[in-house]
Amino acid sequence: MLFDFMLLTSKILLCISIAILLLCGNTIHTRSSNQGRFNLEKDLLLVQFDCKTDVDDLHTVAALATLLSNSNFSKIKYHAVAGTYGTQKGLYVPPNDLFQLAFGDNWSDAHNSPKSAIEKVKDIIKTILFNSGDIWIAEAGQSDFSVEIIKTIQVELPELDISHRIHVVQHSDWNEKMTSPESLQYIKQNTDYHKISDGNAIGNGTPGFHSPNFKEWKHKIKNPELLGIWQLAVDIGIQYNGKEGRYNNEAIASGGLDFSDLSEVCWILGIQDIKDTEHFFNLYAN
Repeated sequence: MLFDFMLLTSKILLCISIAILLLCGNTIHTRSSNQGRFNLEKDLLLVQFDCKTDVDDLHTVAALATLLSNSNFSKIKYHAVAGTYGTQKGLYVPPNDLFQLAFGDNWSDAHNSPKSAIEKVKDIIKTILFNSGDIWIAEAGQSDFSVEIIKTIQVELPELDISHRIHVVQHSDWNEKMTSPESLQYIKQNTDYHKISDGNAIGNGTPGFHSPNFKEWKHKIKNPELLGIWQLAVDIGIQYNGKEGRYNNEAIASGGLDFSDLSEVCWILGIQDIKDTEHFFNLYAN
């Protein structure tokens, strides 16, 4: 009897031990699958807009400001850059008034002042790196500016492991095609480069924010500051959409919204399960 009881007890303890090991294994797997994603306390979110020639970047600026106003993300260290275009032809969409309204002084102008933009962004990046943070670049445009920044940092920090500390996220095939071939090759080979599904479509694993029929944004936003940012973004978009040879964005021409580039930010922050524009406004507009 005593032997049987001890054998039964041993079996029970063995089963409990296996269950604990399996539970720990699942926990470790979950952590490793999230490893490398954005650290809200340390990392830098660097969002770079080409603003040439599609006006959709204007809506993305407003959507980014909306997201950053949410209490979950309001303490994020971020910086925005305007004018980070590549090889595409066509006219620029002047966004400075909108950037100033949306981000205050927390942005740089790579179109009018490329050298000072590089210096400013470089210094911000170095501060983050020195404090054990990583850099996450959302390419709302091409990657040529990113390459310039990274090469500048490499000169000053030759020991930096770029492939582990600088992460680049791109959702657009067209943006890759309009990046110079040498820059695209460099960014893919030297950084932690992520090509994600296109943010213009719904149901592909990233949010779909190209919405020609969504026109209810005024009714969704209660914050007067955000309302002003969105109104300016929409107004500038209408002013320049399809004008003087610029790309004609049909969603914006029809009175809808297009902030497809924000899909990259959503992926970085781990909120890529947002379905579409309406879902985004329901979650973050207030």
